[in-house]
Amino acid sequence: MNGSRITSEEKATLSTYVGVGILVVLMAMVVYFFFLQQKEVEQTTGFDPNRPVPSDAVLKRRLKAEEYSVVRGGRTDMAFQNEFWDNQRTGIYVDVTTGEPLFTSLDKYDAGLGMTSFGKPISKDLLVENLDTSHGLQRTQLRAKRSNAQLGHLFPDPNSPTGQRYAVNSAAFRFIPVEQMKEKGYEAFLPLVEKK
Repeated sequence: MNGSRITSEEKATLSTYVGVGILVVLMAMVVYFFFLQQKEVEQTTGFDPNRPVPSDAVLKRRLKAEEYSVVRGGRTDMAFQNEFWDNQRTGIYVDVTTGEPLFTSLDKYDAGLGMTSFGKPISKDLLVENLDTSHGLQRTQLRAKRSNAQLGHLFPDPNSPTGQRYAVNSAAFRFIPVEQMKEKGYEAFLPLVEKK
């Protein structure tokens, strides 16, 4: 450097250092967001009983508004206007909050009410039944035991193969088709959907 004047060689060197610095910062940001994305994928792929239940703040960010209002706000799907009421595909229905498998397509039946209906869950131990007296009715509310997600209601139903109808909200579930179960981390649950 000569006095207060910067030579063109010094400008070129300074520009190189600034450019390299910006490149390093950008690369660090790309790596950070890549690992953040991978962590999010790990938290939403398959079911791991050791994975903690996401907080309400995480669920509010991760779920669609409709899903959140059903599982945490107690809202109910509209009959004949929900995603799975007429789904005929083979697979499993998993808790939208934790990915835990709760129902299979083999136990699904058409109750004629426009709601996703099952004769039984994968295991009754996965659900909690509570008395629900809202709207001037006396019903049995269904919640996922692990996540406390509101799922729907349980009713007696002589048309059900088990005499009971698990009427659940489509928004409380993700459907994993049989052909994607292995890829999505549900290979251990394939025997549940194999026809007997």
